[in-house]
Amino acid sequence: MRRVTGLAARTISSSVAFHPRLANTTAMMTTTIPSSEPPSPRFGGLHTPSFARGVAGIVFFSAAAASSLGQEVHAKDMAHKFNPKEVVLYQYEACPFCNKVKAFLDFNKIPYKIVEVNPLFKKEIKWSDYKKVPILTVDGEQLVDSSVIIDSLFQRMHPEISKSEDADDDEEAKWRKWVDNHLVHILSPNIYRSTSEALESFDYITTHGNFGFTERLVAKYAGATAMYFVSKKLKKKYNITDERAALYDAAETWVDALNGRPFLGGSKPNLADLAVFGVLRPIRYLRSGKDMVDNTRIGEWYSRMENTVGEPSGIKE
Repeated sequence: MRRVTGLAARTISSSVAFHPRLANTTAMMTTTIPSSEPPSPRFGGLHTPSFARGVAGIVFFSAAAASSLGQEVHAKDMAHKFNPKEVVLYQYEACPFCNKVKAFLDFNKIPYKIVEVNPLFKKEIKWSDYKKVPILTVDGEQLVDSSVIIDSLFQRMHPEISKSEDADDDEEAKWRKWVDNHLVHILSPNIYRSTSEALESFDYITTHGNFGFTERLVAKYAGATAMYFVSKKLKKKYNITDERAALYDAAETWVDALNGRPFLGGSKPNLADLAVFGVLRPIRYLRSGKDMVDNTRIGEWYSRMENTVGEPSGIKE
């Protein structure tokens, strides 16, 4: 049995069927609504007053590298290893941890249905004892917590690979933890840095989230105001003096970790690449994300990830 390390990058792509699609890269922002990871300042899991809690392309390859015969072989291999009949993701569109899961599913071309959860009433997940997102069901089996979901799916896709006792010491695991324990804490103070940026963020949240007309209007302005003040408390909690400088530093830290490689996984993204990309994807085309790309070296890596992860595989119900 082999251990899960950087092998993840090489093995994921070799056992999944790649189907060419028209490139249509999307960028989604983070949200202010509780998601599955405990105390992370994702825009979805902040312990704020009840209202603030509630509101608050294709895999890129050349034709020569992916012949029809090769795709057919990959498809048969994928069907043998992991071929669920139904995968359903319960999410908030802008939640960074939901986007981590989607990056994994999209990269591996796993079709899935998306159920957008109303953040105020959560009627879509009343069937579950778990009241946060993401929730993923695989043929009716419930999986929760983004990192646990990804690990579970990876093991099902690659049963020949097992985690060794020292797997937590490898490079891939180190940077996946960095995403959950550091990078996500920087995001909320940046997207709610000013009143205009808070309104920009909530305009996206209310436009793409599952809100009624009246809820959308109230959420945009009341939510933006609430999260503007919450972001100041988060800066203090995580000892952030300059939120943009912290974001730029995190981006540069990640680029340094690549050490000249196209991806942390080498020639192919590994689970750490997908985690970083997933949580950054929601903010990429907001002001904070544009500033990050303009003022750091992360843009080239991000563009490679957009091309490699590709078009979303999810279908909204």
